[in-house]
Amino acid sequence: MEEKKLITGGEFLVKETSPADVFIPEELDEEQRMIGETCKDFLETEVFPVADRIDAQEEGLMRSLLEKSGELGLLGITIPEEYEGFGQSFITNMYSSEILGAGYSYAVAYSCHTGIGTLPILYYGNEEQRAKYIPKLATGELIGAYCLTEPGAGSDANSGTTKAVLSEDGKHYVINGAKMWITNGGFADVMTVFAKIDNDRVLSAFILDRDFEGIIFNPEEKKMGIKGSSTRQIFFNDVKVPVENMLGKRGEGFRIALNILHMGRIKLGANVIGSAKKAIDQSVQYANERKQFNCLISQFGAIKYKLAEQVIRTFATECSVYRASKALDDAIAYYVAKGDDKGRNTMEAFNHFAVEAAAMKVFASEALDYVADEGVQIHGGMGFSAEMMIEKGYRDSRINRIFEGTNEINRLLLVDSVLKKGARGVLPIMELAGEAFEEVKKMNGAPAPAEGWFEEKDQYVANLKKVVLMLLKSASDKFNRTLVQEQEILSNISDCIIQVYVAESVVLRLKKMESMKGEEETKLYRDMADVFVYDAAARIAKFARDTTYSFANGEVLDLLEKGISNFTSVAGVNVKEARRRIADQLIEENKYCF
Repeated sequence: MEEKKLITGGEFLVKETSPADVFIPEELDEEQRMIGETCKDFLETEVFPVADRIDAQEEGLMRSLLEKSGELGLLGITIPEEYEGFGQSFITNMYSSEILGAGYSYAVAYSCHTGIGTLPILYYGNEEQRAKYIPKLATGELIGAYCLTEPGAGSDANSGTTKAVLSEDGKHYVINGAKMWITNGGFADVMTVFAKIDNDRVLSAFILDRDFEGIIFNPEEKKMGIKGSSTRQIFFNDVKVPVENMLGKRGEGFRIALNILHMGRIKLGANVIGSAKKAIDQSVQYANERKQFNCLISQFGAIKYKLAEQVIRTFATECSVYRASKALDDAIAYYVAKGDDKGRNTMEAFNHFAVEAAAMKVFASEALDYVADEGVQIHGGMGFSAEMMIEKGYRDSRINRIFEGTNEINRLLLVDSVLKKGARGVLPIMELAGEAFEEVKKMNGAPAPAEGWFEEKDQYVANLKKVVLMLLKSASDKFNRTLVQEQEILSNISDCIIQVYVAESVVLRLKKMESMKGEEETKLYRDMADVFVYDAAARIAKFARDTTYSFANGEVLDLLEKGISNFTSVAGVNVKEARRRIADQLIEENKYCF
């Protein structure tokens, strides 16, 4: 791959993306679909029938499910073949994560094991460590966990106080401290533990086996949702860890943690798609059975609105997640080809896509919360009953806005990443923002709409990007180094960026779909794009005005107001009829069918 063609994280803000550079689910090949079917069959035969037993944390059940997953190869989808894996692409990994994401608490245990439980060793371990642990993690003989969060260090992970001190004979690090919210903590055999050596400013990482003396496991936490997921606090009391079990280099732990979290964030986006589709199936099937006023409630306009909006937000999430996955797959291939350490170079790709990873984590988790919440509402009183699976899905969905860094932290990280890339000249943020301001000065009303459906949507997206660029420049000029303290402003700008990325992703998928299937086959998808872009423009206008009125004055205020008004101007859409057409198709199929 030529360097000039490689898409870098955040580049969507300053450059038009070609449909050829995105992946859409319609392109999944036969092998990928077969893996997906295996995942579906596993949920149907092994997970859903024992969902209540899982939530009751029946002794040994979750562990046995993970072991069965390993027997089917589901734990090693992207692990190289030399370590007993299948060596599949990141897109395939995301597709399997989507399907298994419908598995409630099992999905959490699975994602933890295959992600943060395994990948730190795969990507940062030396050859001896990989050979010792990865094959057994790939087959399910060993189960992995990840110990980063501490009672006094959550979002600020590097403030952790767990200590590692080299023994007098130089053969061990002695670790003391506590970790909390450790997924799979009840039965994990291998743990990646983060600690500071002596008085180091940053973390180092270590591989610990469960049977090391001095490790104490608290009882299971009682949680709002994901009740079947094992979550424990773990104490390390003078735990002797062989020096050869340091993961990576001294002081590299914080970098390992951040890069693994970037990966975890985007994978969470895929998990959420599966959960959302499951909740939509439950919603429409209940609406097609429940009668009120001598009529199925699926025929009521208010219910059709909810069903359609569930579909639109899920579809938009899917468009965006697979677009980002393709960019990451390309970047992984590029960086691996350039370097001599495949693991570290794979992680380098994730580091470059911090913007998209954070965006997907925030948008997807909030989309699922909407879908699950409206699913309960569609069920009415029954939705509040533990008899219905939608109640489980509702409770389980809430953790996703906290997992992998809270959405608040991710919003701040997203904008910070964009601004840093602008400051380093990787993205010409300030130059293009200056051009947008000059364009506004010459404006005499909103730009004339382009002719043609796609041309119109492209114009809208390009204009929405200009709003973001103007906000970034004006806020940076106003606050300079103190902008980091203006979290309300940064969060609003982040929301604008997320809406732009998702809106563009929806349009790009439509372009590719139409090239494959023709316009007649994609009419309903145009409805989805019409509604989403129309709503995104309104949301961005609100976020942008809230930002503007928080700091701007004088000429800058006038220009921002004018720019926001004109650049967020889009043609009206009959959203009622568009949503009804989407809902009617869903109701007819009685399941998510898009």
